[in-house]
Amino acid sequence: MLRLDCLRAIYAQLEQCVVVTIMGAVAAELQSLGHRPNFFYLQHAMGLASSTGLGLALSLPQQTIVVFDGDGSVLMNLGTFSTMARYRPRNMVHIVFDNESLLSVGGFPTATATGTDLARVAEAAGVPRTSAVATCETFVAAVNNALQSKELTVIVAKVEASGPAKYVTDLTLLENRFAFSRYLKSLKT
Repeated sequence: MLRLDCLRAIYAQLEQCVVVTIMGAVAAELQSLGHRPNFFYLQHAMGLASSTGLGLALSLPQQTIVVFDGDGSVLMNLGTFSTMARYRPRNMVHIVFDNESLLSVGGFPTATATGTDLARVAEAAGVPRTSAVATCETFVAAVNNALQSKELTVIVAKVEASGPAKYVTDLTLLENRFAFSRYLKSLKT
């Protein structure tokens, strides 16, 4: 399945969520569907989308936090599963798009290409709800279930190693940072 099709299928549900993406293709594809002030494109910080999402989930317990990540990014910060499992924020959904490659930086294969199963790693780390999906229909169902469950969830979605020709967003880093900060402040008032 294509990551863009998955994003398109759940885009409407993201309107009321705080959304963090990792750099590269995921961020560019999400922005191509239409930027919203509740979207934060974490550029130049590979491996830290889940950590940023965890911090937001803990500090904004009334908000649903959705993190879009990649297999390469998660593998760079594999301890994130243990940390998320320790704190178990009930308002966090961590979606890992696994294309078995570092697509945004040259397409080199990741460990998932040779057998590392990120859903099982998350489960073994203690994440209470994990699933692996390989079709857009099962992806949408897993996301719907996660949003309704109000329990920390990791969804690993196997996607094709393809993406946009341009891996950066049109939004400047500072503009995104300040707009997102203003959005978060508006939640607390």
